[in-house]
Amino acid sequence: MQCSWKAVLLLALASIAIQYTAIRTFTAKSFHSCPIPNPMNCSLSQETESADRLCDESPTFAYNLSRKTHVLILATTRSGSSFVGQLFNQHFDVFYLFEPLYHVQYTLIPKLTQSKSTTDRRVMLGASRDLLRSLYDCDLYFLENYIKPQPVNHTTDRLFRRGASKALCSPPVCESLGPIDIHLEEGDCVKKCGTLNLTLATESCKEHGHVAIKTVRVPEVSDLRALVEDPRLNLKVIQLVRDPRGILASRSETFRDTYRLWRIWDGTGRKPYNLDVTQLTTVCEDFLNSVSTGLNRPPWLKGKYMLVRYEDLARNPMKKTEEIYGFLGIPMDSNVERWIQNNTRGDRSSAKHKYGTVRNSAATAEKWRFRLSYEIVEFTQNACQQVLAQLGYKMVGSEEELKNLSISLVEERDFLPFS
Repeated sequence: MQCSWKAVLLLALASIAIQYTAIRTFTAKSFHSCPIPNPMNCSLSQETESADRLCDESPTFAYNLSRKTHVLILATTRSGSSFVGQLFNQHFDVFYLFEPLYHVQYTLIPKLTQSKSTTDRRVMLGASRDLLRSLYDCDLYFLENYIKPQPVNHTTDRLFRRGASKALCSPPVCESLGPIDIHLEEGDCVKKCGTLNLTLATESCKEHGHVAIKTVRVPEVSDLRALVEDPRLNLKVIQLVRDPRGILASRSETFRDTYRLWRIWDGTGRKPYNLDVTQLTTVCEDFLNSVSTGLNRPPWLKGKYMLVRYEDLARNPMKKTEEIYGFLGIPMDSNVERWIQNNTRGDRSSAKHKYGTVRNSAATAEKWRFRLSYEIVEFTQNACQQVLAQLGYKMVGSEEELKNLSISLVEERDFLPFS
């Protein structure tokens, strides 16, 4: 019996429709059989954890039903990121982690700071994204893959800067604290709380409404696209930038050995022939690429990206912090307001620790103008001319102009969040 081409086409379409219906039925059943990736549904038992991981790998569910806000502070070293981190650490409903990607870097690529390899960067970024995704889902056990020595019974004393996280130094994670320990210093936290129990830390993370993480180990916002677009997360990126001249001055003073040649140049007036200029140019290139991506407003960043200049935050910390919390859609609580009032009017003796956050914030933003010689400032301006213009930082043309604090080197710019 001879069939017409129309009959063949109809049979083919009918076959496709039957297969599609079968697939939809199967995936719908699979969706309901897997636990939804809500931290409230997490179980600490090994069996359930394994089942959840299998379901996590399935494409059939895809939504952050807990509605936690996941915040990433994207910054570079000595840009004011510890200060910004505290704006979240002080919030009663935010679970804050300080530089968890440190463990990825020093486990996978111990000499990454000296490495210029693109391969090294790819390896680091891939592992970093996996860890961030797990941490935002309150799976702190994933950290155990990178903490050395390996934690025993989910306990460790090797978490980097554990004391910088208020949640990790408070009940239920730390039960040994009394009423007088409410404002515990970072070093005292480790002494009084002992080893960190990652099971208790996981529980604490689940009990908080939001999760915030600070990192200086992701170069550009485009490196985070997979996480931003992951429907299991509600990730919002706060990109913190600072005048590269201020960053160089701060690094030279803080990391004296690493930036020794810059200090020699500053002290002698003679530029060393073997000066590693990439210590400066890499910062400017990363800023330029990342900020260009953010300001171009690609669809995948809509409602997910806010650019913050450290100088704006330092000059008006309360107003800028309110803007940040407004962008995130999180109510700003009185703990944050109180911390700002107590920590932005410090004197010279209050910033002894290199990662300390108590300081006169407005004065700190301008201090680099007296730390760097005009020759180094001029070199920096030539090397970073494009990003200085992009971010609204004015260049100086003389020593007198550099030291004259009545001349502002920060243009009035309103970098509105992409919403």
